[in-house]
Amino acid sequence: MSSREAAKMGDILATEADLLGMIKEYLKFEEFEETVHSLEKDCKSKGKLVSKPQGSTLRDSKTRVIQKDLLGCFDDGDHKVFFELWTENIPSEVKDTDAEAQSLEFYLYIHFTIFPLRRHPGRHDRADFEERISHFKQYLETRGASLSQTAEFLPYYALPFVPNPTVHPSFKNLFQDSWIPQLKDKLERFLSVTLKSSNTPRLLNLYKEGGRSTKEAIQQLQLQLVESDRRINSYVRKFNKMQADYHNLIGITAELVDSLEATVSGKMISPEYLQSVCVRLFSSQMRQSVVQSTDFTRPGTGYYSMSPYDDGYASSLLRASIAPQRPKEVPMLPSLDYEKLKKDLVEGSDRLRALLLQALRWTSLLALFLTSFLRGLTRSLPGEQRDTMLQAFISNDLLERYSTKQKTVLHLMSSRNEIVRQYMARLINAFASLAEGRVYLSHIPILLKRLTEALRMEEKDSVTRENVLVALQKLSLRRSQQTAMIADDLIGWLVDEFAGL
Repeated sequence: MSSREAAKMGDILATEADLLGMIKEYLKFEEFEETVHSLEKDCKSKGKLVSKPQGSTLRDSKTRVIQKDLLGCFDDGDHKVFFELWTENIPSEVKDTDAEAQSLEFYLYIHFTIFPLRRHPGRHDRADFEERISHFKQYLETRGASLSQTAEFLPYYALPFVPNPTVHPSFKNLFQDSWIPQLKDKLERFLSVTLKSSNTPRLLNLYKEGGRSTKEAIQQLQLQLVESDRRINSYVRKFNKMQADYHNLIGITAELVDSLEATVSGKMISPEYLQSVCVRLFSSQMRQSVVQSTDFTRPGTGYYSMSPYDDGYASSLLRASIAPQRPKEVPMLPSLDYEKLKKDLVEGSDRLRALLLQALRWTSLLALFLTSFLRGLTRSLPGEQRDTMLQAFISNDLLERYSTKQKTVLHLMSSRNEIVRQYMARLINAFASLAEGRVYLSHIPILLKRLTEALRMEEKDSVTRENVLVALQKLSLRRSQQTAMIADDLIGWLVDEFAGL
């Protein structure tokens, strides 16, 4: 036997021994003791070598190192290394489906976010804290988004927006001395169970990885097939539309050629005929009312247009339909001194409060008007004035949702002046008209109480009550607010109230 053949034979025997070792390792893992004894006996009688399952010892050692590193990062507040180890070593099926793992992960993100505040209260590194807040926000928008409907975790979604969580009553438990040891104990117990259970035999790992890769490949192909079908259907619709437009243009062109020939022969073309042609030609590009407003009975067929290609004739319709859209600049609304505004709303006279609330509502209506007007001028807008104004109100906390003062802007709902209450209800209704506004309002704990009190105390035909009722209806689109209204028996009260009408 040549040296090459001998080496090849050695490789085969080593592979065979390794395979038998994996089989023996799996049988021991499943506690098939008699089968393991029979396997050893058969291998010995046939002279087969069985490799020793040394991988188990190595994995146990590696597990201890990983667990030690994770706990060390927990104590040191090193969130970057911790979550790298967490992602690499905690199985995805555990992280994504196990409720205990998801809950623990949520509180671990909170721990690392507020770590600088606990370690160095009053003199922490602001840049480090801002980075951790940004990391926590990203988690809430991705993996943590699924927990937003759970009452246990809902209050913590406001944590990134609180200037000083250490003094906020909602987060008082996070800064108690017992919170960290309890969380660390949960982490240790979770790691000891999860990392140990991940030490599966090599044979089982090979089977899982092979099956998973095949399943993932099939799922990827299915997704590609669905996407291809969607694109094909989209292209077929576009083709059918283009074909219909082409046939329409051919028919109109033939009619216009006939009209030109008739004109050369001295025949007159009626205005009604020209109008019908234009309606057919531009029905898919522009509103029919614009075409119908064109006066075909006077010389020229001009119409007033905001197009730069307008030359006073119906032909400008055609030029405008193929002209590239020019982006329009959205004028910015002036900024306000929100701190002074909130101070005046709380401490000012009733007349000043009413005027300020009216001005705020008019500002929102102006933004809405500009948005609608500019949408009519161009198909794509670089910004929405209404959303910009709302974001300005929210970012400056106009309704003081995080204020610890005894008297805030929301207390205007219980003002003795009916006009002040009415304008305040109108402003809240404006907030509730947009999704971002409803999110902002849902984070104000006292809001529902103020609105339900106003609903029950106002006169039945008052404008204030009408706006409060509409605002509550819009807020009920959010599950948390809907649940709170049901718990407050608001639905039953409304049923009784309307039954008496």
